[in-house]
Amino acid sequence: MRLKITGLLVLCWAAALAASPTSPPASQVPLTAAAIAPPSDIKAADTPNDAGHAITVSWQASPDEVSKMVEGYEVLRSETPEGGFIKVGYVPYGFTSYDDQDVPDNGKDYFYQIKAVGRESQALSLVSASARSAEQWFNTMRINALVSCILFTIIVIIFISRAKSGQSLFIRRIAGLAAVEEAVGRATEMGRPILYVPGLSSISDVATIAALNILGQVAKKTAEYDTPLLVPNRDPVVFTVAQEIVKEAYNEIGRPDAYNHDSVFYLTDSQMGFASGVDGIMAREKPATNFFLGMFWAESLILAETGAETGAIQIAGTDAVHQLPFFITACDYTLIGEELYAASAYLSREPMLLGTLKGQDWSKAVIVMLLIVGLAVSLINPGIRNIILQMLRVG
Repeated sequence: MRLKITGLLVLCWAAALAASPTSPPASQVPLTAAAIAPPSDIKAADTPNDAGHAITVSWQASPDEVSKMVEGYEVLRSETPEGGFIKVGYVPYGFTSYDDQDVPDNGKDYFYQIKAVGRESQALSLVSASARSAEQWFNTMRINALVSCILFTIIVIIFISRAKSGQSLFIRRIAGLAAVEEAVGRATEMGRPILYVPGLSSISDVATIAALNILGQVAKKTAEYDTPLLVPNRDPVVFTVAQEIVKEAYNEIGRPDAYNHDSVFYLTDSQMGFASGVDGIMAREKPATNFFLGMFWAESLILAETGAETGAIQIAGTDAVHQLPFFITACDYTLIGEELYAASAYLSREPMLLGTLKGQDWSKAVIVMLLIVGLAVSLINPGIRNIILQMLRVG
């Protein structure tokens, strides 16, 4: 009897479960995610004007991008069209191309698929045709740079030829360099040495090279007037080069006997230690003229102020924009920027240097003229602006 009652209860419980609702109400049924259309017209081709290992993939955007259903596109790559695709990139919606810069092998076929990624669904495109990456020997986007180099070379050659033929080439007067002879003469009359600091940078700095070129011309003047010359150095390589330049200058003037091997010396590679050492030289030796030419940093005002206190004529020059105000304030003459580079040609009047300097000036004039013409034409016809910008674009 007890078993019958228990069986009856089990049957009632099972019937109750069967009668209870198993599915949520219609208002709670999740809506099926709307499928998005895949991108189409997948094209893959070698990226032009590069060193290889790059393929550019482009496609037509999914039509559902307009309705904001697409968040972006995944770029998939495979070595076979049948499968094995791996994700190599992702771009947000609005972009329809991608440069795959990590192609493993040049000259090998690769296939691409684009997956449109939506908030709730994804759609995979068809497989592209095969594409191979290859390296190019010449970047056609840099033809304008090639034309500019050829034009610049022709202008320089023309002016060098004119300088060698004896024609007079006008160079604007640079006050600081015009005062070199006066400064050397003053030191000779006072019986005091000349201090020449070729900056604190290494030989790889173009300002240091310009300073060493000027040192050669100054050394010729000191050799001619038999004036003591002091050249402290911070860099060992610059020290060696400066020593040879001064020695060669004395030989060219015909005064190798007047050359003092100890006049060009290495001080220290410590920035502030070097500044302190030069300050000590100025305090003890009382040079009549100080040259600060080359690359300088925070020590520029320390050197220039100490030199001004000793009463020396000071000629400074650097392309360090942040140090120029200190030199202009504390020195008698300052070579600003490119004047430092032009100094060698200005002092030596060497035809090769003069022709190069004039060629650079005329090349700058041509560039300025082209900019003015381009600006005027683009203002008259805005459509030409893009053509001009494309011509000026490099790379």
